Amino acid sequence: MDTASLLNGVAGGVLIGASAVFLMGMMGRIAGISGIVSGMLYEPVNSERIWKGAFVLGLVLGPFMLTQLAPQWGNVAGVAEGAIGAPMASVPVMVVAGLLVGLGTGLGAGCTSGHGVCGMARLSTRSIMATLVFLACGMATVFVVRHLLGGGA
Repeated sequence: MDTASLLNGVAGGVLIGASAVFLMGMMGRIAGISGIVSGMLYEPVNSERIWKGAFVLGLVLGPFMLTQLAPQWGNVAGVAEGAIGAPMASVPVMVVAGLLVGLGTGLGAGCTSGHGVCGMARLSTRSIMATLVFLACGMATVFVVRHLLGGGA
């Protein structure tokens, strides 16, 4: 791993942590992305829905603005193919995978950002267990896809 990749990872982690602390400190809210997105989509229009919409808009616009204003910081690989690569699956498979992730966040009462970043920082037993389950399922999925189904590198 080169120094630039290490520094980008550290900077990204610090910014994620600082954002979570800011949201908790200023608004008393957990930065759980699945909860924020579902609230933005399904809550009645009020101040809660407005800040959630602004949060999601920032998640989308932030990386885009970074690639436009400072392209040397936005993509460590230098080219889109190096950062994204060729998709490992077809669009229908990725849609099903996305729906399964959504189902998992519902069953797990939160997502990796809510449990893994915010809950673990608060030493929540439920969040620690949820994060361990997320990691175990992710590792099992990679094993099945790469070694049993023969996909990916």
